[in-house]
Order: sequence, then C-alpha cells, then structure tokens
Amino acid sequence: MNFAPENLPSQVAAVDLGSNSFHMIVAEVRANELVMVDRLREMVRLGAGLTPQRSLTPEVQQRALACVERFGQRLRAMPPGCVRAVGTNTLREARNAGAFLVAAERALGHPIEIISGIEEARLIYQGVAQSLAPDGKRRLVMDIGGGSTEYIIGIDKTPLQKESLRMGCVSMSLEHFPDGKVTAKRFKKAVIAAQRELEPFEHLFRKGAWDEAVGASGTLRAVHKLLVGRAWSKGGIGTGELHTLVDAMLAAGKVDKAQFADVDPDRYLSLPGGLAILYATFKSLDIAHMRVSDGALREGLLYDLLGRIHHDDIRGRTVMALAKRYHIDLDHAGRVQKTLGRFLEQLPFAGPIDRETAAQWLDWAATLYEIGLDIAHSGYHKHGAYVLENADLPGFSRQDQLLLATLVRLHRRKFQPKLIKDLNPPWNEAAQPLALLLRLAIVLHRSRHAAELPDIRIALGGARIDLRFPPGWLDEHPLTVADLEQEAAYLGAAEIELTFL
Repeated sequence: MNFAPENLPSQVAAVDLGSNSFHMIVAEVRANELVMVDRLREMVRLGAGLTPQRSLTPEVQQRALACVERFGQRLRAMPPGCVRAVGTNTLREARNAGAFLVAAERALGHPIEIISGIEEARLIYQGVAQSLAPDGKRRLVMDIGGGSTEYIIGIDKTPLQKESLRMGCVSMSLEHFPDGKVTAKRFKKAVIAAQRELEPFEHLFRKGAWDEAVGASGTLRAVHKLLVGRAWSKGGIGTGELHTLVDAMLAAGKVDKAQFADVDPDRYLSLPGGLAILYATFKSLDIAHMRVSDGALREGLLYDLLGRIHHDDIRGRTVMALAKRYHIDLDHAGRVQKTLGRFLEQLPFAGPIDRETAAQWLDWAATLYEIGLDIAHSGYHKHGAYVLENADLPGFSRQDQLLLATLVRLHRRKFQPKLIKDLNPPWNEAAQPLALLLRLAIVLHRSRHAAELPDIRIALGGARIDLRFPPGWLDEHPLTVADLEQEAAYLGAAEIELTFL
C-alpha cells in the first residue's frame, strides 16, 4: 500500500509471532520519528507445539489464534499498509503453517509474512541500531529467540554479516531439559550442542571481528534483570556474572518460584535452554562483556515499515543489487517498464491491490526477469525463478519472494495458472493480470530495439485480452505479429484468449 504525502498514517504497528512469545507494538509517527504508545506480549510457546513431523498441534494453534484475535481487536481498524506482522522460525518450519496463516490473518485483520532467518537477523539489527547512538564501532548483536538465534555484525545502522542458527531457548529446553530439571550433565550437553551449531561460523563472529557485543530479546533481558537484581552485575552481562548465574541454576536444580522468584513464570521452562545458548556463545566467541538493548525484531519492523511509507523501501535497493550482480540490461528493462506503465494507466483497479502496488511489483519483475540468463540460456525463466525464491533478499518475506519468482517463472513459454492459485491471498487472484501484462510487454520488446512502441490500447478482463495497434503498424512489423501469434497459442492452452488488431 502506497500513501500520498497528504495522507500519511498517524500510527503504525508491528506484530512478531515468535516461537516463544507473540508481541505487538503500536507507535505514533511524529515528524518521521516513532513514539511507542502501546505494547502487548503474550507467552504462546508456539515452538513447543511443533510435533516431530513439523506440524503445529491443534492445541497450540488454538492458543495462538486466541492471542492473535486479541491483537486484532487493537489493530483491525488500522488502514492497510500500516501494520507489519511476521512469523519467524516455528512458522518457517511448520508444514501446516499455510492453513494456520489463513485463520491468523482473518483474526488479525492484516497480512502476515513469513520471513527467513537472514531477514529476521537484518530486522533485529535494525531494531537494535535504532536504540543505540551511532559511534562508528563494529557491533556484534545477538538475539535468542524461541526457535532460532541470530548473530549480526554491523556498523551503526548497517548490518555487514548476518547468520541465523536453528537453536532457540524453547527448542534447546525441550531437547535437553524436557521436565525442567537442570543438572550439570544436561547443561554441559546443551552447551556443546549450541557450540556445535556455532562452530561453522565461529571464525566470522569471534572476538576481533567486532568492538562491542550487544544482546537483544527477552532471554537476554531476563538474564540481565537477574544479574542486576541480585547485585551480581552493575550493568550488562559479564563472563564472571554469567558463571555465577549458571552455578545458581545448577544448585537449584530447576527454574521455579522457590529459587527464581524474580523470573517471569512464563520463562521458567525456556530459561535453561536460553542460558545454555548464551553461555556457549560467550565461550565460543570469547565475549567478556555484553550490553543489553531494548530494541529487537518488532522495532526493526516498525522502522522498516516507516521507510516503505516514505518511499525508502529496501526492497528496491535489493532489486537493483540483484540486477547489477546478474548483469541485467537495465536499458531494456526500462523499456519494458515503460510499456507496463502505459498498460496500467488504461486498466481499472477495483480489486484487492491498488495501481501503485501493481506498478511496484511489475517494475521489480521487469527488472529481474532475465537474471536466469547469467546461469543458462535454456530455461532461463526457471533459473531466475529459483534464484528469486531461494536467495536471501533483504526486505522481502518468503511470500514476497514466491510472488516475484512466480511472475518471473511465468513471463515466457507455457502459462501455468496453478502457480498463481498456490500464492497467498490476495495474490492468488491479483497476480494473474500482472503476469499477463508482463508477458505481453516482454513480447512486444522481443526485438530489443530502442525505438518507441506506438500507442497500444489494451483491454483485460477475465480470460480475455485485447490489444489494438494503430492502423497499418502490424503490417509493417510481421515479426511482432508472429510473436503475438505464438503468445496467443501459449495463452490459449491455458484457456486465455489473446486478440490483436
């Protein structure tokens, strides 16, 4: 959703459907700055409801949907484009996440995106960076989630190195402390398991690659609160203080109200696993001290959303970086984009997406539809689609990447409506006209000539497309006629009629 300058939203919101807890924050937009006005957090333990077959149990789905419904009561009335909601590791892993998302989006009243671990790391860093003053130093940022842990090195607001590892406070606790009992043997096994996950990336994040370590997430804040509350630390988390806390937990044998009254009861089950990950990280990366930040994924989401609202969308920069990497002919892409713009001007938009959103996605697809040529000429549309669906693309959710990949996949040869039907709403309906427009614009520029196309009139409705050229123009361009005839045959096989005069 694109906003006109005179119609910018006064409030924005972010929702983080994490593997341990769900978070919602609402902020007022004041002079391009965000002022937090509302926060909600509920411990849902989504990750604990993921079966060995990677399916969310009915019980955890019911608990999660009840929480999302409560968030929806606060957010449902907010305009489209003012709320960003994302799911993280558990929803990345769950085989039945698609069915759950349909119900969750209905309860929330806004779309929910599934983001990759690397995109989660980028957004976490952005949230942390907004809470810290820029100083030009290299920062190591660590965030322990319920199902994954992210490590990022960056300078000020720019992330330089990002990794997301499949270990979190919930998953680690379920594996090593399933009954809540904490023994030295169990803790040692958990620490070694975390170190093994870190081992391939240790050389990237070890001390010497950064000047300062910063922790984010509820687990880090809970540990910090314990240390400060017991006067074991005056600020931050140090190696000695961390050892003291581990010894106290091992002596207690479990995390409960009797020994840890200063811990939120919601964290009793997940704290041992989170502490093992933190201990392993200090040990493997040679961390002596870590400060703790209030910024996290949800704050990063808000600032990313603010950038989109003000037309500073990182996705545009990602597209141009890809175009450079894959040696795209930007002059040719620009001609395709211009023709698409003329087509869009002639079409009504009364459906689930507006004209500006359609233009944005078509611009990106027109820029990137030839990236597969850098891999192989044969089947290059398939190669390009594979890259777009599977690469780490900053700013793009998994659903975003699948949409872009589908547009590129369908830009030539056989047209397969089923690929569109498999997209998430509203794109399972809205993407077909965009795919058809892209195909036609590419066909009309197949010669790659720089000469301007004539004024072409287009009508698009249902399963029929009509193109009208100036009198005599097609007679003078028999190759274009042949290209359009071939395109009509491809579309006809999908029961879409293309006529041109």
